[in-house]
Amino acid sequence: MPPARRFGTATLAAATTFAFRRAAARLPASITEALARTNHRGEPVTLAEGPTTALGATLAAVIATAGVAPRVAAAAGVAGLGAAAVGAYDDVVGARPDQRADKGFRGHLNALRAGRVSAGAVKVAGVGASALVAGALLPRSRSPLGAAVDTALAATVVAGAANVVNLFDLRPGRALKVGLLAAGPLLAGERNGSATVASAVTGAALTALPDDLGERSMLGDAGANAVGALLGVAAAARLGRAGRALTAAGLIGLMAASEKVSFTAVIARTPVLDAVDQWGRRAPHPEPAAGVPTAGEPAAEVTAAPTSPRTGEPGHAAGER
Repeated sequence: MPPARRFGTATLAAATTFAFRRAAARLPASITEALARTNHRGEPVTLAEGPTTALGATLAAVIATAGVAPRVAAAAGVAGLGAAAVGAYDDVVGARPDQRADKGFRGHLNALRAGRVSAGAVKVAGVGASALVAGALLPRSRSPLGAAVDTALAATVVAGAANVVNLFDLRPGRALKVGLLAAGPLLAGERNGSATVASAVTGAALTALPDDLGERSMLGDAGANAVGALLGVAAAARLGRAGRALTAAGLIGLMAASEKVSFTAVIARTPVLDAVDQWGRRAPHPEPAAGVPTAGEPAAEVTAAPTSPRTGEPGHAAGER
């Protein structure tokens, strides 16, 4: 893929993301309020970054890939929009008080045992379904058995990448940095439109990064899941069966580890990772004295469920609750 085409795709993604962000600023008050959150500093942030980044990246990926690899373009559209839609549902519905305990895979299972379907479970099912459709559209063997294996592996890569990127959306800019780092190797060379899709993710992520680092907005599930799903499509389009299997195993391993290990703690203990994580972020908020509520948090709720460092609400990622 010529550098000019990669740059053009990234520019298209940046332009469409910026246009969607401008449009989001004029949304009705009811939608704006549903997307409003208060972060750990007691300052207002918006989740509009997620849908606008997802739409910008997905639209650019579909447009730029359509002439190179139509089926990959369709897979990017299904995976990106599907992950964004169910992620947005979880962002809004999952923030309700009756949903806050149903976080992580254990929380989803506990809700099902109690006869409830959590918003997170809807998201998991939706991401899985869109990943399966995307996997069926991506390159695969012509034999029935081989096609089934290739589709299953591709779907696992797409769904796994969507979930893993979301696991990192716990500090300003972190999920976008992870997305940009993952996109880097996929930009080298072109195979089945993989570099084109990665270029779209890069352009959209760079456009969203300043406001995310500045804590004016955040990706939420809609944006993080979509960025991950699109990267999963790019990776699965480029890799053969063995590569997909190794990538799927790695993603599953990260998801399993997140249930036991805090990624935030690992990053903080690793100087290089911590330096990358801290780059561009504002100075940390001073820790409150014991028993003193943080800004925006009612005193009566100081001892309530653990909160997300980004929004002051219960954490949504396994391993960081």
